[in-house]
Amino acid sequence: MIATILPGSSNFHAVGYNERKVSKGVARLIEILNFGFTGTLGRPTPEELRDHLINYSASNGRIKKAQFHVAISCKGHEMTEEELLDFAHQYLKEMGYMEPGQPILVYSHYDTENTHLHIVTSRIDPNGKKIDHNNERRRSQEAIAKILGQDNKNQVKIDFEKATQYTFNSFAQFKAVMSTMGYEVYQKDDTAFIKKGGKVRMKVPLADFNDLYKYGATDRARARQLRSILKKYRDTCADKEELKKEMKAKFGVDIIFFGKKDKPYGYILVDHSTKSVFHGARVLAVDELIDFSTPQERFDRIEAFIDNLFTINPKITQGEIFDKLRRQGAYIKKGVIYFNGQTRPLKQFMVDALERNNRIEWVEKFHPVTDAERDLLCKLGKGTQSDLVSLSSSRNSDYANSLSRLQDIFNDPNISDVRTGIRNDGFIIKTDGDNTFAIDFQRHVIINLTDEGFDLSRLQRQPQSQKTKKQQKQKQSPLPGIRKLRDAGAGHGENREWEVGYKGNYDRIDDASSLKR
Repeated sequence: MIATILPGSSNFHAVGYNERKVSKGVARLIEILNFGFTGTLGRPTPEELRDHLINYSASNGRIKKAQFHVAISCKGHEMTEEELLDFAHQYLKEMGYMEPGQPILVYSHYDTENTHLHIVTSRIDPNGKKIDHNNERRRSQEAIAKILGQDNKNQVKIDFEKATQYTFNSFAQFKAVMSTMGYEVYQKDDTAFIKKGGKVRMKVPLADFNDLYKYGATDRARARQLRSILKKYRDTCADKEELKKEMKAKFGVDIIFFGKKDKPYGYILVDHSTKSVFHGARVLAVDELIDFSTPQERFDRIEAFIDNLFTINPKITQGEIFDKLRRQGAYIKKGVIYFNGQTRPLKQFMVDALERNNRIEWVEKFHPVTDAERDLLCKLGKGTQSDLVSLSSSRNSDYANSLSRLQDIFNDPNISDVRTGIRNDGFIIKTDGDNTFAIDFQRHVIINLTDEGFDLSRLQRQPQSQKTKKQQKQKQSPLPGIRKLRDAGAGHGENREWEVGYKGNYDRIDDASSLKR
């Protein structure tokens, strides 16, 4: 049950506010007390109601804003209109507004999901005296508690015990839990104060909270689930207030925002279903949470953001854009923008620019310092334009070590096949014009062997000796199921061309000139 005391007024503008609701069909005047007339057409006009209250209040000219306007509402529809009207009568009596002769208007509103009444009367009693307004808001809460038969002292202990059952790891998160129960919590010196209805209900030493904090107990699976739910319902809600209602009604999750109403700087999630509290930033960034744009608008913003990045840095790569987009929960893959489970193709000129820049980045990773090195790498990089690649003023950090390893291989007399030795060390050999290069694609190192003075003759393949060829041939396995034939005659070896003809050319067997003489 909530009673909200609204601002006062000298001209009783609350009458006009409620009557406009009546004219729109979302409110009804359900009670009119002590006005003493029925109106010109059977029902007083808004002007007649307002004027009567102004004239009634004129009996005490010292009171400039005599309007008393209060809204009383219950949770959902747990009370009928009649039950809430009876509660309103008791409330007005406790607050001093039910003396005989006190003019009262009661309106029932139907434009929200909970039953609620608006009451308009004067702060002047029938004897012309001002009705006590000292500590009005505190007395209002006490009146509600008295009517409902609540024992606030015991209730705060019960609610405090409930709050301690939640998983939280900071005083701010505990405050969030208590706020969902209608409490205000603050700390001063070494004490936590728990306040409700304008009155401190409980004091707790801050040291007592040390045993209540549950560090490292965040349910990450639930956090990921809440992230998906928040993003889904954000896209179907008009603003954060509607999102709060949806999350509370459908999932039992309260969203507590911090900062200005229109520009919060953070939030906390209180998940009543699992009795867990989550730091909002670890679930979904607050800027993303309150981004109630349409998916089309979000993609337009992302594309404009990428376009702006190209303006700032025409050579920006996909990896660099990825780091920038990560904060927005978006990324690019194969020319497609991915965001919030949806996709949209990137404009073709941006796709082409990214492919070009990715190739340029690949070439520049080798830190080419000469035109010859750059030109070869551009050829290997799918035809990258060499004039777009910047020459480096310094070598790759692995260049000196790589150069030393190559020199060791070239200068080692025990290595007969230098080309194979280089390949085993991660290099490949490429020749371009008059220059020969060794390239390590894994370490992004290119070495111009010609400029560095290497003995390039060592790269020539060495002819195999006759003995080596014979040994290799002996090692070859015969075909399965076929035994190796032995020579019929001794001393001729295995190459008996005079018996079988020239490499299987049977036509020459009948040619007498082919016979060995």
